[in-house]
Amino acid sequence: MTEGESGVRRWLVDISRWRPSPAQFDAAAALLPPHERPAISRFVKEDDRKRALVSRLLQYSLVHHLLRIPFHLINIRRTTEGKPYLNNSSAFPNFNFSTSHHGDYVGIASEPLCLVGLDIVSVSEPHGETAAEFVSNFSSCLTDHEWSCIVRAGTPRDVLTEFYRYWCLKEAFVKAIGAGVGFGLRRLEFHHEGWTNISIRIDGEVSKKWRFWLFKLDETHLASIAKGDPEDAINTFKKTLSNVIIAENQLSSALDSPEEGFTLQTVEELTRSQG
Repeated sequence: MTEGESGVRRWLVDISRWRPSPAQFDAAAALLPPHERPAISRFVKEDDRKRALVSRLLQYSLVHHLLRIPFHLINIRRTTEGKPYLNNSSAFPNFNFSTSHHGDYVGIASEPLCLVGLDIVSVSEPHGETAAEFVSNFSSCLTDHEWSCIVRAGTPRDVLTEFYRYWCLKEAFVKAIGAGVGFGLRRLEFHHEGWTNISIRIDGEVSKKWRFWLFKLDETHLASIAKGDPEDAINTFKKTLSNVIIAENQLSSALDSPEEGFTLQTVEELTRSQG
């Protein structure tokens, strides 16, 4: 089965390599529906505008390439919590996607059956405080086990990286289920073996219906993928899915399929075939 037939995509764009003129930027933005453009123009900094634009281009381009829907007919909406979803009909039972951007990268991940969440982090040194002080600001989002692993990681850089690994995984899960910013991240606890065989405990209970992966994109960027049971979607997002209840063997097969990692795309590639 090819990538397109499976409905699985993992795309990344390095925005540091895209240096558009104002006219080129406007031409790319013009490919999107008018209602998407205010969310881009509201940003003052150029990099923020680029991230917002590329995030939306990834969504429309992915849907176009997978489902062959012209850009102008793609209907992407958002739940009350801000989770984007496709409102067009799809050949895939639970087609859903997740976007993320931080630092130099903007990415998208899609799945045809399972929930999928993507989070990207830039492991950057905090300004005006030590790594330990920065991490302590988020202690209420971490369990005692996670906190212990972070503070024992080693050098300040190691502590920072370890924190971002846990943070990245938590955010990927929250995005996958469609929850908003109010979700209690301390409800989630991650365990791992050298950051492989990653497992989750939700409210203290081990969940066998989720899989997680961490990727080192480069020396300063990490990405995580969460993939899991559609039944765990919150209600507003669950209503957008066609087949919430999946046979156990079908779910297991989907969860255990190999995770191949990301394909780098350019903005030119995203905009080339938008018809």
